[in-house]
Amino acid sequence: MEKNLTRISTRSMSRQAWLAERRKTIGGSDAAGIVGLSRYATPYTVWADKTGRLPEQEDNEAMRQGRELEEYVAKRWEEATGKRVRRSNALLYNPSYPFAHADIDRTVLGEDAGLECKTTSALNLRQFRNVEFPEQYYVQCVHYLAVTGCQRWYLAVLVFGRGFFTFTLERDQAEIDALMAAEERFWALVEQDTPPALDGLEATGEALQVLYPNSRNSSVELFGREAMLSEYVALQGQKKELAERISQIENTIKADMQDAESGRCGAYTVSWKTQTRRLFQPKEFSLAHPEIDLQEFYRDSSSRPFRVREVSEDQRQAG
Repeated sequence: MEKNLTRISTRSMSRQAWLAERRKTIGGSDAAGIVGLSRYATPYTVWADKTGRLPEQEDNEAMRQGRELEEYVAKRWEEATGKRVRRSNALLYNPSYPFAHADIDRTVLGEDAGLECKTTSALNLRQFRNVEFPEQYYVQCVHYLAVTGCQRWYLAVLVFGRGFFTFTLERDQAEIDALMAAEERFWALVEQDTPPALDGLEATGEALQVLYPNSRNSSVELFGREAMLSEYVALQGQKKELAERISQIENTIKADMQDAESGRCGAYTVSWKTQTRRLFQPKEFSLAHPEIDLQEFYRDSSSRPFRVREVSEDQRQAG
């Protein structure tokens, strides 16, 4: 690794302090979201996180297992490769990229390289078979190559109960330059407190719901949005037409299949198989057992439905 890296030790750092420190710059897990290659983050969600608008993500079982099995994955990688690794225990900073940091899992001894350890569900198995490098982790490892100055990055993935996979990524300066330029442009938005362009991804919608969970009795003038709202209404109409056509095709094929659970036609297979699930019916249960109070088992939930309707000229003038 480069000799001029700045290191901030994480050995005695609390989780809250670590979370606060990582918000100050872009980390490897942020990089994929910034360039639009993450299922879980978008440019907007990363921006909202770095500007302190979003609460810290609550620890969950998957995150805990990933942390606690990191050592196991590293040992498995050592067994598979014959190489040795050690913990970094530090946030790393490169003066060439003051907007970035790297919190790496392991450094590889005797080699200018690092190791990223991952665990994932068996449902993701096909994402790791017969691939050169998993795309969901590619940007993160390029980020680490940039910040550390290493020549190579290894990836070890444990797919629970199904397999253990290893991958190697060689340094490509053109890729690094492109990623770090994108990160620098993004960080300028953070420093200017200017949100990036909004996208239609689920993670962005969830972030907006977290930021603005409740409405208040007020109205705003959506200046300059008339063309966008007109497009929205038109698209909703097309969506309805498409949904009806999809249902028409579906019903036609169902009529062809009758009681068969599968069908074939050229390159296509169709499944229409009976599935059974058991549902609890609280109203019926209450009638059968009026002596049992179920109120404590109900939870209130709130939402903010989004609707757009077109207002006629007469209504606008009256308005």
